[in-house]
Amino acid sequence: MNAMKTFLTRAVLVVAVLSAGAAIAQPADVVTVGTQNAVLGGTVDVPVYIRDTSGTPLGIDQPPGSRIQSYSIKVDYSPASAVQSVTFTRAGITQSLTPTFENSPSGPGTVSLIDTFNESTNLIPFTSNAALPGNQIGVLHVTLASSGSVGTVITLTLDPTLTQLTDQGGSPATKETVSAANLVLVNGAINVVASVPATTHWTLALLIAALAVIAIRLRM
Repeated sequence: MNAMKTFLTRAVLVVAVLSAGAAIAQPADVVTVGTQNAVLGGTVDVPVYIRDTSGTPLGIDQPPGSRIQSYSIKVDYSPASAVQSVTFTRAGITQSLTPTFENSPSGPGTVSLIDTFNESTNLIPFTSNAALPGNQIGVLHVTLASSGSVGTVITLTLDPTLTQLTDQGGSPATKETVSAANLVLVNGAINVVASVPATTHWTLALLIAALAVIAIRLRM
């Protein structure tokens, strides 16, 4: 009897571990806010990305009607006193598209971008399983306050409840959220620095040369 109880107990534990492993391995799309440096009183563009991961409820790999065609992305920034103004607009692969609905509500310490696109006329051209952070879909235009301190880190935190992805109709069946474990959020920041190095002609020349070397090696 004791041996049977031990066997059953171990079997239950194995099932629990396998279930937990399956939950951890569940694929998830990713929303990422970038990290940039900026000076007091300066303006900086912080990119926002979505990575379309295959195997999630929504994606370019899914049948028509189950593509990422709508998103709500809410970013909270702190300390709010370090920011003079901020706007959140489309960029990257969504910049040239025409949304059927768009809104960018804001308030003290927070800004959002909500977009919906018609799949048949304005398919968002995601690259499935692109290298992280994925495809850029938006940008935060941030102007820092002149008053403040060098060394301050302005956190850019994605709201885990209001940040979500859906199809163009907002179907609950395929909605991706943090609570559903099919959406991962990666927060960003703005580091307040004394100065941001300017890109010189020599820097650009060196960058071009480095890219040329890489291209040659890839062809070999």
